Amino acid sequence: MTTAAPVPAIEHHVLLVLLLQLALLLLLAVSLGQLAARFKMPAIVGELLAGVLVGPSVLSHLLPGLAGWLLPERPAQMHLLDAIGQLGVLLLVGVTGMELDFGLARRRGATAVRVSLAGLLLPLGLGVATGLLLPASLLPEGTDPTVFALFLGVALCVSAIPVIAKTLLDMNLLHREVGQLTLASGVIDDVIGWFLLSVVSAMATAGLTAGRLTASLLYPVAAVVFALLVGRPAVRLALRAANRSPEPGPTVAVAALAVLLGAAGTHALGLEAVFGAFVSGVLISTSGELDPRKLAPLRTTVLAFLAPLYFATAGLRMDLTALARPEVLGAACAVLAVAVLGKFAGAYAGARLSRMTGWEALALGAGMNSRGVIEVIVAMTGLRLGILGPETYTVVVLVAIATSLMAPPVLRVAMARVEEGADTGQPLGGSLAPPAKV
Repeated sequence: MTTAAPVPAIEHHVLLVLLLQLALLLLLAVSLGQLAARFKMPAIVGELLAGVLVGPSVLSHLLPGLAGWLLPERPAQMHLLDAIGQLGVLLLVGVTGMELDFGLARRRGATAVRVSLAGLLLPLGLGVATGLLLPASLLPEGTDPTVFALFLGVALCVSAIPVIAKTLLDMNLLHREVGQLTLASGVIDDVIGWFLLSVVSAMATAGLTAGRLTASLLYPVAAVVFALLVGRPAVRLALRAANRSPEPGPTVAVAALAVLLGAAGTHALGLEAVFGAFVSGVLISTSGELDPRKLAPLRTTVLAFLAPLYFATAGLRMDLTALARPEVLGAACAVLAVAVLGKFAGAYAGARLSRMTGWEALALGAGMNSRGVIEVIVAMTGLRLGILGPETYTVVVLVAIATSLMAPPVLRVAMARVEEGADTGQPLGGSLAPPAKV
């Protein structure tokens, strides 16, 4: 009986290049992220810029030899970097799900639902229409125009809870009614957005036949039902056992294991792995057994190490030189205009239907307009699936950056015209409880 030959170890040169890639990207991402934060910009702007500097936009033009050595075109080398980035984004999405406050959404009631749905459906529809009108030359070869349009609509309708929360915190607006409503509406947007992303991604993978379309719609529902009936009790029992230890290690291990298993489950169904990671994070947050203090080490590791690396690798895929082409620049301007108009108009309309003032509605639109982290993840998903090409990927990421930069100044202008006591105390529209402490 012969034994199988051992799997060869990773090559010396391949490991050397990987370590230098990680070190350089992490150094630039953390440094530029801190610099962006110092100038009151979201850290993700600096983290993406790290990848832009090392990628085809800058380094490939200035030092092509070094760029070719550091970022070789060999798929095996880049797959190692991608694998680490995928681990980072799965844990980042899981942590995001763990920190969602569904109690806040329930307390904010019908107003949050109106603002969220109006702020989601309008940019979704406008995004789909824009995707159908963009030049076919911008679509990757073999991409179904309908799938591309649906994907663009999803990309433009999402909001970024992490960026929104950080902006509101920096501006001392979390205790205000507008801040509470923005977060509550963002929670609803997040849930629907991840569901839509999973559906459209499944369509892209399986095609648009009637049977596959039905499966693309039913699989996410089945995954959620399974998570609620089987996953939630399992997570609750595992966390309860982990909580017996005074150390955070067991809780961190259970949370990470739940996220990875959830991601593997949805990926096995042909859905996006990030959808399973998000659902698992939500199960953890709603388990009733979560001690947030014990999750602090996981959160710190993800936000300080893995997430900056992921966004730096996302920046590597951007090619700003493509904007020199008139059709790409025109598409970027059109998509940005549609994204901003759709989100502002939708959130504004939902707020006005809830009898909020014009300035409060404008502030809500500004907060919901921030796409940041979530849209970058959506764009990377589209690039990986072949729905987006380098040009359209660059356009979508630029929209994420631009909308995140727009939120603070517009919020300042709007909130300066909302009296401190005007949006606190009495529930808006008669359906809201007093603001909760976040």
